[in-house]
Amino acid sequence: MLDREGFRPNVGIILLNANNEVWWGKRVREHSWQFPQGGIKYGETPEQAMYRELEEEIGLRQEHVRIVGRTRDWLRYEVPDHFIKREIRGHYRGQKQIWFLLRMVARDNDVNLRLTDHPEFDAWRWHDYWVPLDVVIEFKRDVYQRALQELSRFLTIPPNGGHGERRHSARYLRQPRTSSAAAASQPAAKTPLIIAEPQLMLAPDK
Repeated sequence: MLDREGFRPNVGIILLNANNEVWWGKRVREHSWQFPQGGIKYGETPEQAMYRELEEEIGLRQEHVRIVGRTRDWLRYEVPDHFIKREIRGHYRGQKQIWFLLRMVARDNDVNLRLTDHPEFDAWRWHDYWVPLDVVIEFKRDVYQRALQELSRFLTIPPNGGHGERRHSARYLRQPRTSSAAAASQPAAKTPLIIAEPQLMLAPDK
């Protein structure tokens, strides 16, 4: 579904925890991290699409979050021709997005990356609100920056002043089992670095 200018309606989701950290997901089989997002289907409102994408991509339902704010208008980005399927070149230009800022009121364990047969993410972590834009594919960086800046006005000081437990370790789709003896012989695990090559980021139709 494209508008008259060739932009596909889409929603983006910035999910906060109690420390104003954001949910940051790793794309399946890729070394890239991003916010959840997805297209708006015919007949859906942006809010309806947001709740559907939230459940499909990270397994959270409407009762698990509350809406803190949303962007006032569409944020647009154009997709370079070499990312666009040949058959729709000349018609499709890119995405126009409404971004939602949500507060998670559920537990971390309520996140479920395997709700569908084709998961978008295979790991996730909490990250400081101002995510590094150099790991975002170049043609999306401006939209990420504009969304974060506009929605930052809704941020409030956490109840603990932001000095609570920091949970920056990643949660994985599949966690391999390790025997206690083998685990004792292994060095302590390090917090995964958020490193992504821009060309491996999200496909333009999601």
